[in-house]
Amino acid sequence: MALSSESMRLRRRLRSRPMTEINVAPFVDVMLVLVVIFMIAAPLLTVGVPVDLPKAAVDPLNEEKEPLIITLDAEGRVYLQESEISHDVLIPRLVAVSNANPDLRVFVRGDEAINYGRVMEVMGLVSEAGFSKVALIAEVPIPGETKN
Repeated sequence: MALSSESMRLRRRLRSRPMTEINVAPFVDVMLVLVVIFMIAAPLLTVGVPVDLPKAAVDPLNEEKEPLIITLDAEGRVYLQESEISHDVLIPRLVAVSNANPDLRVFVRGDEAINYGRVMEVMGLVSEAGFSKVALIAEVPIPGETKN
């Protein structure tokens, strides 16, 4: 049984059509590599002023809005968020950053080695700025860990 030339051309045309399916295997490979990269890089992205916080056994706060964080390091330097700031500029900067919103939460982080009076001095400045929701931050102690 011989095929006609018309049916041969039709078969050739069907075989030479471009493939219309999308190959997603390279896309999946790239996505898996990106997931691994982000899993490794995410813990490295935590930035802030390094301080040795005191330990306290309290429940963590659940807060919807991001609070302002004031940090006192072991040398007594004051930081608003991650930028160093002097005492005389602290109150105007707090008011400017908070858009004069006295209901905004302000957290004070003080290094364990810093004098408690110094922490209270900064908390007093925050109160002078008109903020009433001021809290101290401490780390939760790890069970079985002893103090050096």
